[in-house]
Amino acid sequence: MPAEDKREVYFEHIRLGSAVRVAAIDAATGTEVTVMGPATASQADLERLALSKLKARLERDL
Repeated sequence: MPAEDKREVYFEHIRLGSAVRVAAIDAATGTEVTVMGPATASQADLERLALSKLKARLERDL
């Protein structure tokens, strides 16, 4: 899936008390997925989780 790796993806982080909601949005299609995690988790880990969920959604929708 090399073409998928070159997609532009936007991330949005919203803190909700002791949790963080991370949205990953594919710039080309507008597809959005969200994940929730503890506020103590690293930003990179939450983005990686959201990105893998976004890739799975894009593959499923093809």
